[in-house]
Amino acid sequence: MNSTSSSNDLINRDRKSLWHPFTQHGLNEELLVISRAAGAYLYLSDGTKLLDAISSWWCNLHGHCHPELVEVASRQFAKLDHVLFAGCTHEPAVELAEALLEATSGKFERVFYSDNGSTAVEVALKMAIQWWFNQGEVRSTIVALEDAYHGDTFGAMAAGARGIFSAPFNAMMFDVSYLSTAGSSDDVEKLHDLVSSNTIAAFIYEPLAQGAGGMKMYSEDTINSYLSICKEHNIPCIADEVMTGFGRTGPLFSSLTLKHSPDILCLSKGLTNGTMPLSATLCTAQIYDEFVSKDHTRTFFHGHTFTGNPIACSVALKSLELTMSTDCEKQRAQITEQNRQCVEQLAQCDSVLNPRYRGTILAFDLQTSDETSYTNSAKTKIVEFFRTKNVLIRPLGNTIYCMPPYCTSPVDLKEAHEAIIDYVTQTCV
Repeated sequence: MNSTSSSNDLINRDRKSLWHPFTQHGLNEELLVISRAAGAYLYLSDGTKLLDAISSWWCNLHGHCHPELVEVASRQFAKLDHVLFAGCTHEPAVELAEALLEATSGKFERVFYSDNGSTAVEVALKMAIQWWFNQGEVRSTIVALEDAYHGDTFGAMAAGARGIFSAPFNAMMFDVSYLSTAGSSDDVEKLHDLVSSNTIAAFIYEPLAQGAGGMKMYSEDTINSYLSICKEHNIPCIADEVMTGFGRTGPLFSSLTLKHSPDILCLSKGLTNGTMPLSATLCTAQIYDEFVSKDHTRTFFHGHTFTGNPIACSVALKSLELTMSTDCEKQRAQITEQNRQCVEQLAQCDSVLNPRYRGTILAFDLQTSDETSYTNSAKTKIVEFFRTKNVLIRPLGNTIYCMPPYCTSPVDLKEAHEAIIDYVTQTCV
């Protein structure tokens, strides 16, 4: 059977049995059959290679099938595959926790493992709410940023912006008060009023760059003013670095470069280089200590079957080592510089709105006749165009972004940027 017929067969079987995420199956969109991956590239079943310009949903830092990560996973698999994490421990989990606490400059004391970005946020929200409860206060309102996205499980979804993702469930959401990323005097006054009401359980934010909300980027001044108010009133601050963590925006963790550090930090995606499901929620001693007691009712009753999986922890530890290496720092700096140059070119294009970059993230909004939204009709044409250029791009509506693995060579990234410039200058949307 040739590769084409084999791919068609697999696609037909897929369409009869699978339900894909963020996919309207009624539109019968094209499926790419990926047979293998290496470095910054994905290989189709016919041998075509695609530059993974979005790091497979933002999680691949060091390239696919990285030999050192493959070796670590294989070695750990042969030693200890999994064990429940309630009442048990193991070396990979302890070593990773120690490494994460050290990498975050000693700002935190404890690490709670779960499975993905959404669950990391769920853990954080529950920590904050129960932190108040354990002190005899019931607080249920969350403060978040407009256009926020924190995941798709109920708590994470509720903490995000309301829109088409959440519409069927809005009646079931807990209370959220939103602040703009502009940080106006009205927003500051609003936050003062909110914290004075003594109903705020936590403030959650994506530091300096919002992901699924449209790759929006905002100034340090905005978040610093909000953090200062929350810290003054002892409101737990939750930094969602699921997307921004591990160097995506330049620093290892953007939230630790701001005026105030968070009380709780959510990590996932790049944690294991996208190889294994794992997330970590880090918290300060102030948060943790309210749960330590001889009273069982003060226990944090939360857990997941695969919490602290040994294989995932082993891979994450090696990935963190790679991320903190001098070579990786140079790779991120190179990508950042190329992003700066590309944004300068994009700024000259009439069809481009708000070209921007922060670290290894480059984004811009395409001027179209449709409204700016996730369902903008430009999406299909954008995907199709970049597919002809052998570049995997998955826009957020009419927002095009590029977030490649750090191992992407300057030559390959230049070609991806040239494809972007080609699209905005020659393609009529």
